[in-house]
Amino acid sequence: MQDGRHRLVDTLFFDQKMHCHLSSPGPPMPVLDPTRRKVTRLLGRSLATGTLLGPLTARAEGHRAPHHATHGASSHQLTPQASGRAPALVGKTAPPRPVIMLDPGHGGKDPGAIGVSGTYEKHIAAAAAQELYHQIRSAGRYDVVMTRADDHFIPLEGRVDLAHRHKAQLFISMHADALHDPEVRGASVYTLSNGASDAQTASLAQTENSADRFAGPAFHGMSSEVQAILASLVNEETRRGSAHMAASVVSAFQPRIGLLRHPARHAAFVVLKSADIPSVLVEMGFMSNRHDEAALRQGGYRKQVATAMSAAIDRYFVGSGMNIAHSG
Repeated sequence: MQDGRHRLVDTLFFDQKMHCHLSSPGPPMPVLDPTRRKVTRLLGRSLATGTLLGPLTARAEGHRAPHHATHGASSHQLTPQASGRAPALVGKTAPPRPVIMLDPGHGGKDPGAIGVSGTYEKHIAAAAAQELYHQIRSAGRYDVVMTRADDHFIPLEGRVDLAHRHKAQLFISMHADALHDPEVRGASVYTLSNGASDAQTASLAQTENSADRFAGPAFHGMSSEVQAILASLVNEETRRGSAHMAASVVSAFQPRIGLLRHPARHAAFVVLKSADIPSVLVEMGFMSNRHDEAALRQGGYRKQVATAMSAAIDRYFVGSGMNIAHSG
C-alpha cells in the first residue's frame, strides 16, 4: 500500500520543485514544492481512500494540458520552459489605476475663510471634496485618497508629504476663499509659479500660505524667499501637467459653474510645491460673496462642482495619454 501511495503522489506532483503561479481571480494560490514524505504524511488516509483523487488529478492534468480559458478582461497562455519544467501560466493584467490626492483646505483649528453668514470654508471644502471622492470611487477609474476625512488641522507641508507617501499622480486642493471685495464671485483654478499672475492672486496665496500660523511654535512656516526657491525646483514636466489640469478644470466648469474673468491663475502657493506631482488649487467660489456662499452651502451645487471636477480629471488623464481602467 505504501508503494501505491508513492506512485499516486508521483502522478499528482510530477515535479517536486515545480512552482505553480496562477493569475486567476481570487486569493493567490500557494506554491507547491512538496517532498514525497510530506505529501504522503499530509494526505494520509484520504489518499488511500481516493477521496482527493479526482480534484488533485484534475489539477495535475491541468498543468500538462494547454489552458485557453480567460478570466474577465485578462487573457492567459501557457509558455514552454527551456529547462523542461511544466509551463507557467502568464496573463495580461490591467495597468495600475492612477492615484488622485484630494486636499480639502484648512480644518481643525484653522477655519479658513468665514462667509458673510458665518459659514466656515473648512466645512465647505470638506463637503465638496467628499462628494468628489465618492464620484471618483463610483466611476472606478482611479484610486483616490484624501488628506483629511474629518475636521483636523494638517500643516501645508504635511499635505504635500501625504501626496508623495501615497504616490499620487495628481494633487487637487479644494478651497472657497474670501476677498476684500464682496462683489467678486466665481470659481478659479491656480497653479504654482515664482510670481503671482495678478494682485488678487498674490493676496490669495499670502492668505493660504499663512495657514501654518495655526501649527504652533514647533512648526516654522517658510519665508517668501524659500517659497520662491521651492517653486523654481518644480520640474518642467510637472508644470505642464499642472497647467493641463488647470485648463481641464476651466473647460469642465464653463458650461455649468460661474467663473472669474481669466480663471486660470498662478502664484507661489506652498501646498502646490511638489516637484513631481501635477498640482492645482481650485477655488470653488468666494465666501465673501453672498451668492457664492449661498450656492456652496447647497449640496446640489456642490454635486455640480464635483461632477465638473470629475470630467476635468478624465480629460486630464486622457490628454496625458495614460491608460484608464474601467469599472466592472
